[in-house]
Amino acid sequence: MAGKDRSIGGESFLDNLGKIYLYYTGGFFGFVAVLAVLEQLGVPNKWIGYGFVFLTIAVYAVIGVLSRTKDVGEYYVAGRSVPSIYNGMATGADWMSGASFVGMAGTLFLLGYDGLAFVLGWTGGYVLVAVLIAPFLRKFGAYTVPDFFSARYGGGFARILAVLVLIACSFTYVTAQIYATGIIASRFLDMDFTVAVYAGLAGILLCSMLGGMKAVTWTQVAQYIVLIVAYLTPVVILSAKKFGIPIPQLTYGQAIAEITSLEQSMVAKGLANAATLKPHIKPFTTYDPLNFFALIFCLMVGTASLPHILMRYFTTPTIREARSSVAWSLFFIFLLYFTAPAYAAFSKLEVYSLINKGTAIADLPAWMYTYGKLGLVKVCGIDVKSAADVAAACAKIAGHAGQLRLQDLNINPDVIVLSTPEIAGMPYVIAGLVAAGGLAAAMSTADGLLLAISNALSHDIYYKLINPNASTNTRLAVSRVLLVVVAVAAAYTASTKPADILSMVAWAFSLAAAGIFPALVLGVWWKRANTPGAVLGMILGFGVCMYYLVGTRYFAVSFHEMWGWLGTASPAALKKYGELKAAFAGAAPGAAADAAWKALDAHAQTIASWWGVRNISAALFGLPVGFLTIFIVSLLTPAPSKEVQDMVDATRLPSGDLIMQDKGAMAGGH
Repeated sequence: MAGKDRSIGGESFLDNLGKIYLYYTGGFFGFVAVLAVLEQLGVPNKWIGYGFVFLTIAVYAVIGVLSRTKDVGEYYVAGRSVPSIYNGMATGADWMSGASFVGMAGTLFLLGYDGLAFVLGWTGGYVLVAVLIAPFLRKFGAYTVPDFFSARYGGGFARILAVLVLIACSFTYVTAQIYATGIIASRFLDMDFTVAVYAGLAGILLCSMLGGMKAVTWTQVAQYIVLIVAYLTPVVILSAKKFGIPIPQLTYGQAIAEITSLEQSMVAKGLANAATLKPHIKPFTTYDPLNFFALIFCLMVGTASLPHILMRYFTTPTIREARSSVAWSLFFIFLLYFTAPAYAAFSKLEVYSLINKGTAIADLPAWMYTYGKLGLVKVCGIDVKSAADVAAACAKIAGHAGQLRLQDLNINPDVIVLSTPEIAGMPYVIAGLVAAGGLAAAMSTADGLLLAISNALSHDIYYKLINPNASTNTRLAVSRVLLVVVAVAAAYTASTKPADILSMVAWAFSLAAAGIFPALVLGVWWKRANTPGAVLGMILGFGVCMYYLVGTRYFAVSFHEMWGWLGTASPAALKKYGELKAAFAGAAPGAAADAAWKALDAHAQTIASWWGVRNISAALFGLPVGFLTIFIVSLLTPAPSKEVQDMVDATRLPSGDLIMQDKGAMAGGH
């Protein structure tokens, strides 16, 4: 590893991590201060946005280029040299996807109490990671999660299955991150969405292509600093401004009390109605108890199964640090998730204050037009693009008095975080800062996901199954080419603005839980689990989960007619289904038939579920199938060899050498 001392990841860098990132943080604050001064001097907002987006991406790209490596161990697992606290920060950035950064507060804004299912599920998953998985995978010494499956369950078939599940979980996830970069860049750089998608892709590739996990790790630490500062700043300012305390978690209750008061005032003024107001502190208004706890469970298990998260724990120097880095991960994630409910509350307080003061339709604030042009804010059923069009749309509503009402306003949840600084009238530099944080979140997760997919294809398929004699240079070249191919494919998919991308991202957790978790956990904790059991368990668990997801979403009518006897639909819902089906059968071909089909399909999706379980929690069916299949088949077939059982025992011992290193699986690479 020549040149180690002069490159990021070398000993001199590792010895001075605290000082380097302290300087970086100070420099970032100075950069924000300079842009704030420039704004006050009259520099156009557009150039402030350019500064935030281009300069932060440039810093990440520089880190990626400086971290370039030709060492396989550094490329795949960052040389197993990342201290636990920094691995925790990198994991936090890896986890804080664009969806989490942009969407978490918006989800809580929309769902209130029921949105906490996401917070509880995603954070609870790290408890499972710490207790059941991370230290043992680190002791195993794998490069990738499929590496573990191959060694534990003997051969290429289990490895291939793990790769297939990994790709199914990760591809739509990474597409959503690139989609998020496109949304943010198109808003703050005023460029075409498709161009913005590929511009974001270029930055993502510079961060990861040359240095692999080594580059991604140190870039993600830098990105975490940006995203957490960006997330906390607006809500800290609002908390200090409204209640005199710059700790929003402590003033969150006061904000809720004011929201309740504003709701009563809006109803009294005719600016809201009871049907529009959803109680934000009352549970089970969106999810019934079954679906609330099923969602928490599936998100927990899915989090503990996502390959791009698990691979972060291959990078620590020791098994002990792998376990402690999970605790650090939880802490750094907690900082954002603990703030998200307060963010949602303060944002809702600003919106309700705007409505309660009697804002005229002709005087809608500028931020509504900014996001309305992106299709993210609607008033009276249309995008807020033209004052005249909005006024005309509202005039068609019987009894409308020309004032903005809560029932007229539809804000996309994904715009809550980005728009709050503008809603609250803060300087544009704060909005730009939040955009930089959203980009950091989306790019950091995209880096990890792209690396997980390309590493699985290059290491587990190409090197392990196709060309075991490939040289180090060839392996790295193949990995980089595949990284670009997967990234371009994801960017192309994102550029088409797929309607189902966000729901498909949520599905990733159930797919990972059903396809990976049973074989992974039993592979560590039950010596008797064998190859036939694991292979069949992965196929059936993943298959049942995928079948339920696709069936209830895309084939809801036929799915209901085939499995309706498992459902819990009320007689009234079933009667309506019959009426809608008859209406579709009698509709004239063309637009009438299309409209009738959409109505039938939408209703079928609500009643096609098994026992009322929503498809976002499909792992509730796939997971037990996976566990039971592995358990039963393993008991009915020969036990694993003594060598494999001894390997499992050694995996659970905190001391000793890496298992796969001992077996020579990493020859030439570590």
